[in-house]
Amino acid sequence: MEITRRNFKESLGAVYGAVEEADFLAIDGEFSGISDGPSVSALTNGMDTPEERYAKLRKHSMDFLLFQFGLCTFRYDQAQSKYLTKSFNFYIFPKPFSRTSPDIKFICQSSSIDFLASQGFDFNKVFRSGIPYLNQDEEAQLREQYEERRNQMNGSGTPSYISPLSGKGPVNVPDEHKDFINRVVEKVEALLNNSEKTVDLEPCSGFQRKLIFQTLNWKYPKGLHVETVETEKKERFIQVSKVDEEERRRIEQQKQEREQEELNDAVGFSRVIHAISKSGKLVVGHNMLLDVMHTIHQFYCPLPEELDDFKEVTMCVFPRLLDTKLMASTQPFKDLITNTSLAELEKQLKEKPFKAPKVGCSEGFQCYDTAAEQLHEAGYDAYITGLCFVSMANYLGSFLTPPRAHISARSKLIEPFYNKLFLMRVVDIPYLNISGPDLQPKRDHVLYVTFPKEWKTSDLYQLFSAFGNIQVSWIDDTSAFVSLSQLEQVQIAMNTSQYAESYRIQTYADYMQSKQKSTSKNRKWAEDGWANTTCSHMHNRSLTGKRSISPTQEDQTSDFGVADSNWSHYTKKIKTDAGGSGGCGQTYAVDSTTDSWLKPQPGEAAVSTSPAQGEAGSEEADAWPELPANQNQGSQATSTGLFDVPQVW
Repeated sequence: MEITRRNFKESLGAVYGAVEEADFLAIDGEFSGISDGPSVSALTNGMDTPEERYAKLRKHSMDFLLFQFGLCTFRYDQAQSKYLTKSFNFYIFPKPFSRTSPDIKFICQSSSIDFLASQGFDFNKVFRSGIPYLNQDEEAQLREQYEERRNQMNGSGTPSYISPLSGKGPVNVPDEHKDFINRVVEKVEALLNNSEKTVDLEPCSGFQRKLIFQTLNWKYPKGLHVETVETEKKERFIQVSKVDEEERRRIEQQKQEREQEELNDAVGFSRVIHAISKSGKLVVGHNMLLDVMHTIHQFYCPLPEELDDFKEVTMCVFPRLLDTKLMASTQPFKDLITNTSLAELEKQLKEKPFKAPKVGCSEGFQCYDTAAEQLHEAGYDAYITGLCFVSMANYLGSFLTPPRAHISARSKLIEPFYNKLFLMRVVDIPYLNISGPDLQPKRDHVLYVTFPKEWKTSDLYQLFSAFGNIQVSWIDDTSAFVSLSQLEQVQIAMNTSQYAESYRIQTYADYMQSKQKSTSKNRKWAEDGWANTTCSHMHNRSLTGKRSISPTQEDQTSDFGVADSNWSHYTKKIKTDAGGSGGCGQTYAVDSTTDSWLKPQPGEAAVSTSPAQGEAGSEEADAWPELPANQNQGSQATSTGLFDVPQVW
């Protein structure tokens, strides 16, 4: 269903109903650009920390506009053994509600616009018919202004057409406007003396309208209703009507109701996001970090500066998120899927060992044909994202005993993937953990190198040629991270650079320490001088072709290593105790050649913490036992269960 400003109000009930009945929701967004300065490769440095990546995206991506939002709801029909979908394709544009409402400025990136245009994107629908929106602060401010106007009216006992600047005596009209005002008075006198009910005055300037209001209020304190009317072409004129006191009160009441309705209309698309948030349903996306950031930034509140504050806000807005790109990059899928781009992923998940999910569109809704590949239409992308999730979720059912062909979106088998958003092109941190601490891999084999602006990658390879294979991650024109293949080479490299004049080398630890000192100084200044506000409420490989694994990850290969964690090594499947219920009283068996990756923590039951736990029936009792605590988390991280580290590398 295509939704613009013209049919948004009448479609809102259908959107609410679809969200309410859905088992899960899939979303996707199209933007006017990605980066306002650095190239995408510079914006996504392979050695970024989660804090650095968030800060970059917040600084360089949030001035673009999310102007198409795709939502596809999926409801499983037990009788038909298939999902029924409802797809919505929203065109969004921040049209100002009034002269006092926000006039949003946004930027475009030519490459993004050119790409969308090549895909047949209809920009006219965005700019002419896009659905407006307000974030929470903007809505609160406009409602406060509205109430203030109402209170002023009620306190003075004067009708809405009286200007707050009008006085009790004659109006002081400037000489150059006297002829204009005299013509207005003549028209009003003629209205009072004939049978007509209203007269439309000619379009005029804001100052002239102010003079008209003041003059008519002084000369005709009763018997008239005066109101500014705006045409479709944004021209403003004044309409004067003859009324008695009862009719005047009725018109005033209607005007108040109309203004309240216009305010609700101005909130616009944000009401859809509020409904999604309130539902607490699982929200699925593909490589969805930017989608989540833009959605919160545009429809809730400006993004907070600190990553932890962003996580807190995100958990309030979207209690359960799942990223299909991360899921596809994780065991047991990563060895079966060669390309995790959305279009290719959807194709691969139709082939063995996967099965294409059984889906149908609900009555009255558009049915997408994946053979037509309507890629980069947000509604279609949301649809195939949902298909990918269903295929991968159902594949997990093959590891149960007996196997299950359908795995619900509320199954505990899905919980390990919750609230972990794929981090693109980061060597050793595969995801941003929205609901907990992020991974803290050791980077003792990484060096921070500064050098002249003229240097190229080949110069760095030549500089470190004696150390074998290296990996370069550029930061800017004069600095980069260089990852050495052997940890013991770090000290040798440091020693050989002591007397260098054109370049400088630091260990990664020293670099981070100096950066943290600089950050803490800036933060102290900010706390003293300015008020900080927050919202309320690819695979990078080394030159040898081996996977780039940090020393900390190498230490953990017995639990999570590339060789030991492959699901294909497990010859026995999960056995479910028929007498158990709700995920309790279950036993598990795994191949003795591997660690007990499905073993619960001692004394703990695999209990769901999802908001929808109480909704799950016997079908949802697929308990996913817990893995041993992961050492990658560092001392601050307390591992409470499986999948603190999805193995993607």
